[in-house]
Amino acid sequence: MPSLIDIRRRIRSVKNTQQITKAMKMVSAAKLRRAQDRVIASRPYGALLRKVLVNVAAAVAGDQTMGAHPLLARREERNVLLVLISGDKGLAGAFNANTIKGVQRFVVEHPQASVQLELIGRKGRDFFRKRGAPIHAEHIGLAAKVVYEDVAAIARQAMEMYRNEEIDAVYLIYNEFKSVVAQKLMQSRVLPVDLPQEQAPVDYIFEQPPAEMLGSLLPRYVEMEFYRALLESAAAEHAARMTAMDAATSNAGEMIEKLTLYMNRVRQASITKEIIEVVSGAAAAE
Repeated sequence: MPSLIDIRRRIRSVKNTQQITKAMKMVSAAKLRRAQDRVIASRPYGALLRKVLVNVAAAVAGDQTMGAHPLLARREERNVLLVLISGDKGLAGAFNANTIKGVQRFVVEHPQASVQLELIGRKGRDFFRKRGAPIHAEHIGLAAKVVYEDVAAIARQAMEMYRNEEIDAVYLIYNEFKSVVAQKLMQSRVLPVDLPQEQAPVDYIFEQPPAEMLGSLLPRYVEMEFYRALLESAAAEHAARMTAMDAATSNAGEMIEKLTLYMNRVRQASITKEIIEVVSGAAAAE
């Protein structure tokens, strides 16, 4: 049976851990608010950009030069660039584990393809580096402060590789922010850009040729997909960490209650034992 000193020391240790998890929860809650606002603000822009892109594509559907655009060229997926967006820190529940499992599942589902990994986030980088996976590039610290130019540079490099036919497809794997308690693992193909084959044309008046406008919109759309995915992942990470730290704080409180009750029982048993010894000694003296 542990001594009272050991139990008190353990209670003190759990209380210190509870203070840490409570503080981490508050920090994540503050960061989540800002990240959530950026995600909500980016979604209408991304949806409208997609709508405009589809309408312009419909306007040039009869133009033979549309299919010649390098970002629309479809090839057999022999060389694939898989972009994984994970977190730089842990203590976020299954946030990072889900993305890593998504990559492993993708590789299993595409046995005929040579998959190169572009890793955004320290957790994904550390996991696949230890296992000797083919890593094309790695980026650390982008989720702490998501800057469009930094993300756009990654997207432009992927587009350049696609134009040069070094890769045949680009996929994104990330966690999409749904709510504070729910994140959805997403797997989306960014390149080649998937546009509807049949779309009712919109009566636009173009100041420049629609095919030229399409060529300008396609890179911007790919950059926006990368940027939006990183914003979604950052918000989902803060939500997952806040939920995990809230659960850890509650579990620490329950453990403190159980240890306190156990300590009182041990102390009561010790006092009872001492009383019995005193009474037994007094009776023996008589």
